[in-house]
Amino acid sequence: MGSALIGSVDEASAEQRGLTDAQARARLAQYGPNVVLRRRRHSVVVEYLLHLRNPLVLLLIAASSILGWTGETTSMAIILAIVLASVTLDFVQEHRAERSLARLQATIAATALVVRNAERREIPVAQVVPGDLVLLAAGDVVAADGHVTAADRLFVDESALTGESFPVEKTPQATVRMGASVANGSGRFVVEATGASTALGSMAGELASTRHEPPLEAGARRFGGMILRLTLFLVLFVLLVNAAFHRPWLDSFLFAVALAVGLTPELLPMIVSVTLARGALRLARHHVIVKRPSAIYALGSIDVLCTDKTGTLTEARIRVAGSEDASGTADDRVLAIAAINSRFATGVRSPLDDAILASTTTEPRGWRKLDELPFDFSRRLVSVLVAEGDETLLIVKGAPEDVLARCTHGMVRGESRPGIAALDITAAIARFEALGERGFRVLAIATRKLPASLTRANAEDETDLAFEGFVTFLDPPRADAAHAIAALASAGIEMKIVTGDNERVARHVCESLNIAVAGMLVGREIDALSDEALSKAALRATLFCRVAPAQKTRIIHALRSCGRIVGFMGDGINDAPAMHAADVGISVQGATGVAREAADVILTHRRLGVVRDGVMEGRRTYANIMKYLMMATSSNFGNMLSMAAGTLFLPFLPMLPVQILLNNLLYDISETAIPFDRVDEAELRRPHVWDVREIRRFMLVLGPVSSLFDLITFGVLLLIGAGPALFQTGWFIESIATQVLVIFVIRTRHNPLRSRPHPLLAATSLAVLAIAVALPFSPLAPLVGFVPLPAMFFAVLIVLVVAYLALVQACKKRAFRAHERWRKRAPAPELRTRRVG
Repeated sequence: MGSALIGSVDEASAEQRGLTDAQARARLAQYGPNVVLRRRRHSVVVEYLLHLRNPLVLLLIAASSILGWTGETTSMAIILAIVLASVTLDFVQEHRAERSLARLQATIAATALVVRNAERREIPVAQVVPGDLVLLAAGDVVAADGHVTAADRLFVDESALTGESFPVEKTPQATVRMGASVANGSGRFVVEATGASTALGSMAGELASTRHEPPLEAGARRFGGMILRLTLFLVLFVLLVNAAFHRPWLDSFLFAVALAVGLTPELLPMIVSVTLARGALRLARHHVIVKRPSAIYALGSIDVLCTDKTGTLTEARIRVAGSEDASGTADDRVLAIAAINSRFATGVRSPLDDAILASTTTEPRGWRKLDELPFDFSRRLVSVLVAEGDETLLIVKGAPEDVLARCTHGMVRGESRPGIAALDITAAIARFEALGERGFRVLAIATRKLPASLTRANAEDETDLAFEGFVTFLDPPRADAAHAIAALASAGIEMKIVTGDNERVARHVCESLNIAVAGMLVGREIDALSDEALSKAALRATLFCRVAPAQKTRIIHALRSCGRIVGFMGDGINDAPAMHAADVGISVQGATGVAREAADVILTHRRLGVVRDGVMEGRRTYANIMKYLMMATSSNFGNMLSMAAGTLFLPFLPMLPVQILLNNLLYDISETAIPFDRVDEAELRRPHVWDVREIRRFMLVLGPVSSLFDLITFGVLLLIGAGPALFQTGWFIESIATQVLVIFVIRTRHNPLRSRPHPLLAATSLAVLAIAVALPFSPLAPLVGFVPLPAMFFAVLIVLVVAYLALVQACKKRAFRAHERWRKRAPAPELRTRRVG
């Protein structure tokens, strides 16, 4: 860093020697690793047990405990086998996702340059401790909170923390914050706080404590509540009926418990886990890392995607588009003058400077630097004083409004044109605005000749300037952005652009990508609106410009308050609150650490097309989960209605408790391949949410249809004089046959003959049906109370099954049409995610 460091102290001082290794180890043990958010880690056993908190799982465990207490060990074993299979799969899939994230984070782990034992040493940021002496250079990220002890033109970009667009100069004793980045210069600072004790850690901790319940968990919670209420009603009904008929209380109690288990979709956690896991694996092949598997479902539900402009819609590669003089005529001389300023300036180096220097390969021959007025964010310009021979020239470069305000005349083709008065300046500003309308970013260049004897410059010299002209820059739209936006729009997703850039440039980008701008809000307008007014305005607006971090969060809350499912794509620390506010947060691999922590999904490639891949996968997930729920709830509900009805007129139980559980187990096995099933294209065309009302309607329509054919089967069995064992065996076979075969009808909203199931689903279902039919004739039959069935029964069964499937197809079409009509009339189901923690 050299002698130019302001505030440097004797190299022999203790501070300059830094900590010793022993001190660093002790402080690391005392303060912990320098990590913003540390997840509380449990043992593997505790982590596994935490997966048992699902209401449906708790119901099954309670039922199995009761069965075990009453001596029904076979029934208890069947239930526990189902529970363990579901919970284990859920546990394994979650840990796979965590390992994927850990591998991703390992590829982007940050380091810091510190002084330890009087030697420079590069260490992981997590090992930085209070008291460390940290060295900074341009491009570094500040690793912790502390105070500057030495600086050489040290400018720090704190935009990711504060939203401030411009870097701030840091002098000795100034504070630096974790997460800021060094824009220019060099320096050193002493660490005062690390990890959760930093300002950034406080922000991240607050965000983590207010994370909302994801849509998938919210839907599952509501569905579980519905099943528990229905189960309680049916169990009480059966107990009251059996008590009224003075039947043995233990048999009645066991039957009621089996009834409760039979109504419960035991494999729901497993079906969800396997479906999400397959989706995560497919997305990984499309450069998407899913941190929380439930985010795949959330992606499929979004109907609004909010995103920044730079790097998402544009290439984030700024290049010089051209230069022009004060008259608006193209003039390379203006670019050459700007290049002298950019080459000699040692303050803040912006991407615009890099673009200028990249476009001018020649050195400024003959010119030598005398002095510099660094970039100041109240002036918004930078000036260098240069000399060539006996000519001394002040070259000023900066924001057009600020440069033009200091100009009194203009230069056209290198010649002075006196008389640029207020009217002419207005015309120049109009020219600048016109360039913005065409999508260009603009810098203004001005000069002033000064006496040859002058070797130092001050702010008073930045007056009476000659306006040389403009240098224009372009960040072109991404080649794939227009196609991706059109694809998202065709999938029912509305794009909203949320950017800190000015409205002219942002509007031009939208026009070039065929994004229809229905409305626009700028930051000052957002501040002037109440929350209610912003909700209405945000729905209409497509473009949000000059927005601060807090305004981003307000926009997300405003959209969600209107019932929209919102995704937010960001990469800065200041984007983290908005990502937490959204239903699904999306970030990229090169984003800041807090942005990645806040995100649910991380893209390894910054492309909107990747987001669409995630959306489609989320919709496949939803469709397959809904298949299981509709199949399981309608079939189970029909069976439970039949059993409840059977208790009214049969002198014996229509099915033994162990038979009910076996029926449920075989049926669930037949559905285990649903996560692999194909999904109709029509299901991918629009967003979906987990609508408990749709499931309930479907269950209330098809459940009684299933029960109707059960009652017909009851009549057939009674007509042939079936005793308890034959009756229970016959109904078991009919129940399995109708439940399994109806899978092929319910799995598609269209004609089942035209929508082919996945071969694994077909094979599994037919194999289960074959096992069920063979079971009464096997040596295992006596263990579960089965007896062989007469051939005549199977002839009747075929007729009943064909009629049942035809009626289900007709009722299914009517149920879906009715739901579509209701959905168009009714508002979207309120699955707004509640705050937890």
